Amino acid sequence: MYLSRFLSIHALWVTVSSVMQPYPLVWGHYDVCKTQIYTEEGKVWDYMACQPESTDMTKYLKVKLDPPDITCGDPPETFCAMGNPYMCNNECDASTPELAHPPELMFDFEGRHPSTFWQSATWKDYPKPLQVNITLSWSKTIELTDNIVITFESGRPDQMILEKSLDYGRTWQPYQYYATDCLDAFHMDPKSVKDLSQHTVLEIICTEEYSTGYMTNSKIIHFEIKDRFAFFAGPWLRNMASLYGQLDTTKKLRDFFTVTDLRIRLLRPAVGEIFVSEPHSARYFYAISDIKVHGRCKCNLHATVCVYDNSKLTCECEHNTTGPDCGKCKKNYQGRPWSPGSYLPIPKGTANTCIPSISSIGNPSKFNRIWPNISSLEVSNPKQVAPKIALSTVSSVQVANHKRDCYCNPLGSVHDRCNGSGFCECKTGTTGPKCDECLPGNSWHSGCQRK
Repeated sequence: MYLSRFLSIHALWVTVSSVMQPYPLVWGHYDVCKTQIYTEEGKVWDYMACQPESTDMTKYLKVKLDPPDITCGDPPETFCAMGNPYMCNNECDASTPELAHPPELMFDFEGRHPSTFWQSATWKDYPKPLQVNITLSWSKTIELTDNIVITFESGRPDQMILEKSLDYGRTWQPYQYYATDCLDAFHMDPKSVKDLSQHTVLEIICTEEYSTGYMTNSKIIHFEIKDRFAFFAGPWLRNMASLYGQLDTTKKLRDFFTVTDLRIRLLRPAVGEIFVSEPHSARYFYAISDIKVHGRCKCNLHATVCVYDNSKLTCECEHNTTGPDCGKCKKNYQGRPWSPGSYLPIPKGTANTCIPSISSIGNPSKFNRIWPNISSLEVSNPKQVAPKIALSTVSSVQVANHKRDCYCNPLGSVHDRCNGSGFCECKTGTTGPKCDECLPGNSWHSGCQRK
């Protein structure tokens, strides 16, 4: 007996380890949708919260520039080197590959020496503003998991806004303002992410940290995702359980790190001085050599895989869910309202699996074939509020008005069919027209008994 139990435990560990091995350990608790476990009834699937692996999302985006003809090289022009405004013999020519700087070079792997970069036309129309919108679109909801990093080949802009959209570019909200002088540019006091706290983590700030000088790292601009995570997970992100708990229970926090599109609004190029030198407009332009955006497909904790096919990202949904974000139940699996998966209870999570509709079950034997171990699975929504019925007014057997010969939930009803009066006779702790809900304070996990 002991040997048999040891082999079962060993097999479970091997199964879990083999599934989880490809994923980073810090995210490992939530990277598996389901795994096989061994019980007295045999081998069954155990469901848990899951999400795709974090990856470089720039491989899947589409980029758009506004104005569309703002890229340098058509017609060819010369510009001054960064840090040396008097060396103005550099060329940009869209018709010559070695001298062209198209937008896709913001996302390549630096295959050309010394570096590859997109570049705008110079500020030849001064004093008309030199402004550019760079829009990054995924046609899919994604969750950011690391800092957004923009590396400039030119000087960093004197004024810039990073914006986000959650509705595929229909509306936009600011993510962060950047300026050499926040008060002058945006009428905001300068701040750093380090000035924030758990209570102000969603505050939109203006920072002067990334907009001045030609110093070391003066080409890089950050939008600090990890620093915001650290308010909940600690400075080394070692307490991810705490962060997951906050994300699970605070929709505004989840939405803050969720986007469908990003927009970089370049409002004023690096001048480096108080006044613009109009005769030397070739000094002023924008050039970006690299943009990094790390994240994962949003699948509502119902998928571990997100596939890219025909230029489109789609979650491979588990838990009887469907849709681009696994945002609804499959047909015939609408036995209760759809709900996203949950990180809670940590570390296992709750799948909130869609269950068969009454019409698709037909009879108890069919129900048992489809969900033989439903009582042992984590399939309930811990945040779902049961009907507000005073416990003192509920008897141990509650009946609900329903048509004759109706179907009753076999897990919550004394019988699988209505009685002669057309009622479902609910077991202790359950309620609802079909005895498919728990009374307040009870849980499906424990057969609708008190928690």
